Amino acid sequence: MTTAELLKRVRQVEIKTRGMVNQVFSGEYHSVFKGRGMEFSEVREYQYGDDIRQIDWNVTARNNKPFVKIFEEERELTVMLVVDVSRSGSFGTAAATKMEVATEICAVLAFSAIRNNDKVGMVLFSDTVEKYIAPKKGKSHILRLVRELLSHEPEGTGTDIGGALEYLNSVTKKRSIAFVVSDFIGRDFQKALRIVGKRHDVIAVTLTDPREREMPAVGLMKLRDAESGAERWIDTSDANIRRSFAAWWRSHEETLKRTFLSTKVDRIAIEVDKPYIRPLVDFFKMRESRI
Repeated sequence: MTTAELLKRVRQVEIKTRGMVNQVFSGEYHSVFKGRGMEFSEVREYQYGDDIRQIDWNVTARNNKPFVKIFEEERELTVMLVVDVSRSGSFGTAAATKMEVATEICAVLAFSAIRNNDKVGMVLFSDTVEKYIAPKKGKSHILRLVRELLSHEPEGTGTDIGGALEYLNSVTKKRSIAFVVSDFIGRDFQKALRIVGKRHDVIAVTLTDPREREMPAVGLMKLRDAESGAERWIDTSDANIRRSFAAWWRSHEETLKRTFLSTKVDRIAIEVDKPYIRPLVDFFKMRESRI
């Protein structure tokens, strides 16, 4: 798309998603992600009245007099958007493709974050990490993220979720809230989820198109794998083929559920043919109920 078209799309996404943030998520984000409490600042010599539970015994032993750890309230959060830009994101049989919905969801989360004065960064990945944008604050930075999502042309064709998570762990040393936005049609990412989840608060945002769940009976159909490019003809009027397709999807869904449960990763399930506001609101309410 041309520069003018891109700027127009960025503005459209901004207007739509900022409106949602103002009307729907006002206060929700802040109540759920309001800081991680206290973080270590320094040690100083013990003073009368200090909490003896905060004594740093290692420093005390080295100096032969008591020292205590000092903690400060940590108010600022870092939000990382880890976004799957592989070619399967171009699939869409409803009003929008998976990538278009992913862009809007990322914008909602990013605008919610800056209302809370948090930093937002982004990792774009396919079968390799394609772009990293360091966390920053401010509206102009968020608009840059939206612009990148709208204009990025993926170089890779496949999906390596595990590799993207490992990269996130290597570049983001400080604990962050990591939203992984993908259709999660990939393999071998359970171990990476578990490792990254020990440092970061990882939330999976899964994107599904209705035709990935159920195949319509429309006769002969030529199918093409968006990532591998492989093509084949199938007879969708064959009930056995449709049942096999549905069974594969159910198996895939069960595998995802087990993976997120075992790694203690929360999930926001987005069906791209339906409004995504309700799943987002439900997620915030669920997280708020834990506090």
